[in-house]
Amino acid sequence: MEIRINLDVMMARRKLQSAELAERIGITPANLSILKTGKAKAIRFSTLMALCHELNCQPGDLLEFIDDE
Repeated sequence: MEIRINLDVMMARRKLQSAELAERIGITPANLSILKTGKAKAIRFSTLMALCHELNCQPGDLLEFIDDE
C-alpha cells in the first residue's frame, strides 16, 4: 500500500514550473521536489491547502491511495 502524489500531473495541466509554484506557496524548490518525487513522509495541511489553491484542485487530485492487495 502506498500514497501516490500526482503533483507533477497537476503542475503539467496548469503549465506551472516548480520554482514558480514553490514561490507562490511559500516553500523551497527542494521541498517541492521532495513532494513531487513521493519521498515526503508527511505533508502539512497548510501546504496541501496552498497547493490546492494555486493548482485549483482538490486534495484527491493530488493524493491517490494504491492498494497492492
